[in-house]
Amino acid sequence: MPFAQIYMIEGRTEDQKRAVIEKVSTALVEATGAPREAIRVWIQEVPRTNWGIAGQTAKDLGR
Repeated sequence: MPFAQIYMIEGRTEDQKRAVIEKVSTALVEATGAPREAIRVWIQEVPRTNWGIAGQTAKDLGR
């Protein structure tokens, strides 16, 4: 069973997360030949204050 774990800065809409899940699932089906029913996708949202970029938080960078 293919399992994709995705980390993203929080703030995406439900529709955006649905699109990520659908597209990642499709990519895994195409790449592995696994049945769609066996695909699992987990989105982990990370607060902007917990995401570092070049020594600063994403919040401090305005992301």
